[in-house]
Amino acid sequence: MNVYDEVVKHSKKLMFDEPFYGLMLIGLNKELSEQIETACVSLDKINTKLMVNPEFWATLDEQTKTGVLKHELLHIAFFHLLNLDSFPDRKLYNVAADLEINQYIQDTYKGERWEGLEIHKAPFAELNLEPKQGTKYYYLKLQEEIQNNPEGKVAEFMEDMDPMHELWKQFDGLSEAEKKLIAKQIDHQLKEIVNQVNKNHGSIPGELKDYVLGLFETVEAVLDWKAYLRRFNGMSQKVLTKKTRRKPSCRYPSNPALKVKPKKRTLVAIDTSGSVNNDELLEFFNEINHMFKTGTEITVVECDAQIQREYEYKGKLEEIKVSGRGGTDFEPVMVYLKEHQNKFQNLIYFTDGECNVPETKPMKPILWVHSSRSKINEELPGAKIKITR
Repeated sequence: MNVYDEVVKHSKKLMFDEPFYGLMLIGLNKELSEQIETACVSLDKINTKLMVNPEFWATLDEQTKTGVLKHELLHIAFFHLLNLDSFPDRKLYNVAADLEINQYIQDTYKGERWEGLEIHKAPFAELNLEPKQGTKYYYLKLQEEIQNNPEGKVAEFMEDMDPMHELWKQFDGLSEAEKKLIAKQIDHQLKEIVNQVNKNHGSIPGELKDYVLGLFETVEAVLDWKAYLRRFNGMSQKVLTKKTRRKPSCRYPSNPALKVKPKKRTLVAIDTSGSVNNDELLEFFNEINHMFKTGTEITVVECDAQIQREYEYKGKLEEIKVSGRGGTDFEPVMVYLKEHQNKFQNLIYFTDGECNVPETKPMKPILWVHSSRSKINEELPGAKIKITR
């Protein structure tokens, strides 16, 4: 049996024992590589993937294979790879992270070949560390021990320990925007797993329950978008036709009639200048997603000092790839709207408002949605609101 087949086998075991982690493992991209010594989680565009060294895998007993797989899943679920910048000593952080997650791996997954770090085993047992206190707690406790006892067993262990997972360095150089996008993708995957687990009468692991359930808490929209967009039903709407047999055709009585339903189209502009931070961008996309759920067709233009990107928003996380981060100019979007005025009913511009009034004034309703940290620019033409949290 090859390594891929064995991973599938252990996925099924996890599915039986812990459906949440079983589904997580099934959905994770996998790669065999001799470039790494054991197993680790690596970057895969905006996703994460599992990497396993086949020779290392062959040395493990069946129990430990399951434990190693769950160990790597926990690193993802606990967002250990995205928090590197908060811990200057990366090797110490790696140890603290392992001490945390190994407490959530049951003993039945720790066979004879298990070599994971444990708070109740040497050299950490003498520190009397409290269980399940989080990575930061263990990091600070280990740091304190090494500073107070530089010749002690923990300091000696850290000196002899191998460096941090080589591929974790991929996460070290990510921008804040890239980290948030990857975190959003992990959140999306966790929510999908919960939906599947619930259908199969499974349960959410206790260590993740509060966080995962929090993902389903809806951030309320700043505006009743359905009511607002209903007011803009002018000439630029797309018409959908659907056959219905509830009503016969007037011209051809034996044929079904056509049901006509207007489809609204809105132009949404996002200020992607350097003055807009990542939290504001997340606020903007939250509102855009609420708009999308009303059934409105949305064309997004991302603009700093010029339009950087244009696309149809379909409600998918992969679409959030913000371009720009330069200066600010509202004029390019106004010119764009004027050139395409028959295509859109209105313009909704998400911004921090830190820019001069545009010269071009299209003959379309405009709503300026200001971020929660910004001050409303009263000079801008059209209606203005502010996101409040």
